[in-house]
Amino acid sequence: MTTSTDRPRWHRDVSVFLTGQTFSLLGSMLVQYAILWHLTLETGSGTVMAVYAAVGFLPQAVVSVFGGVWADRLDRRALIIGADTTIAVTTLALALLLLSGYDDLWLLYVAAAIRSAGAGIQTPAVGALLPQIVPTDKLMRVNGINATIQSAMMLVAPALAAGLYAWASIEAIFLVDVATAAIGIGLLLLVPVPRLVRTDQTAGVRGYVADLVDGVRYVATTPFVRWVLTMWGVVFVLIVAPSFLTPLMVVRTFGDEVWKLTVNELAFSIGMTLGGVAVAWWGGLRNRVHMVVLTTGLFGVLNVGLGLSTNMWVFFTFMFLIGLGVPFFSTPTMTVLQERVEPERLGRVFGFVAIVMAVAMPLGMAVFGPLADRYSVESLLVAAGAALILVVLAGVALPSGRRAIAEAGADPAPQADGGSGAGASDDAVPGPADEPAHGG
Repeated sequence: MTTSTDRPRWHRDVSVFLTGQTFSLLGSMLVQYAILWHLTLETGSGTVMAVYAAVGFLPQAVVSVFGGVWADRLDRRALIIGADTTIAVTTLALALLLLSGYDDLWLLYVAAAIRSAGAGIQTPAVGALLPQIVPTDKLMRVNGINATIQSAMMLVAPALAAGLYAWASIEAIFLVDVATAAIGIGLLLLVPVPRLVRTDQTAGVRGYVADLVDGVRYVATTPFVRWVLTMWGVVFVLIVAPSFLTPLMVVRTFGDEVWKLTVNELAFSIGMTLGGVAVAWWGGLRNRVHMVVLTTGLFGVLNVGLGLSTNMWVFFTFMFLIGLGVPFFSTPTMTVLQERVEPERLGRVFGFVAIVMAVAMPLGMAVFGPLADRYSVESLLVAAGAALILVVLAGVALPSGRRAIAEAGADPAPQADGGSGAGASDDAVPGPADEPAHGG
């Protein structure tokens, strides 16, 4: 376990890193809202939304299988930069095609798929890199700050996206994303990342496939990690996937004005921002899993309330409360994995986190999307919330759930430091048969 005294410049490195990620995130969110609203307003179809969710998440699931291993073998900073660059080039190409008059729906699907594949590389690398530049005893608060920044971007992005979408065009939003990606890449280049020294004895000679098999075996045979990933997947299927239909509910029930779609996103984002501030200031419960379980149960209750709302402002209030709870779920989940998983396996574990998110989302939309064309979104939200409450009760009652809660309450096992050599590559220690150190 490392402390702030072991990394005297960690404040500067984390500030630069988070600033760069903020710019990159802002551009990505602008594109996400622009495409989501464009499809909602142009088609009004739940099936189209389900297809968009599938092409936007499934490629990430596939690529994350490899991305997690790359994050444990190669330069994590270079992987992030390579993914950001690929996404930016794709977005630029899409903007140019749209400006040239090509506006087929499949173009948006292809761009979403490529962006998703880039996320499959970027997400495990970012999750694994953060503990290398943040002292272990500061992880919860830094993750809380990061959640606050992400929430603030969710507060700014909808308003900015709505303004750009109404005043200019969807192409303008794509070009803004390219510019923010360039800024994010430039700032990330300024962050020195300590070299990761792998403690497993065969790191220098083990090949890619062996690392992949080891990661699969670790996740499959570690009850605590398996339980956390299961809860994460359940929340994505029963809460995140149906939440993609809330713009459709707003349009069908309360009207198709853009400002109503904007308020829907703002209510959620304001809640997330305040929740992130609270977690960063408070630091959370000592037992991270207690926070995850309590928040998950609360999500179920709030989702039922969301579906039962007949007044638009009551609906927006429930969206605010759900957003408020998000940092109380996501921050302790990420932190407990960063605290308890060995540094040399973090990339692969976060690769599986990305896989769970990427598979659970389209899986949920594959069910809820077509159902939204036959039944009301309100009834689907109530059903999903009730199902989540039952899952939480079962998860706590099962022996695996009780063991996970007990393990989370114990002190984290000491972890080896990342070593010295600021600015050096953070890939695994190279050996005779290891891959050369490179990124992208």
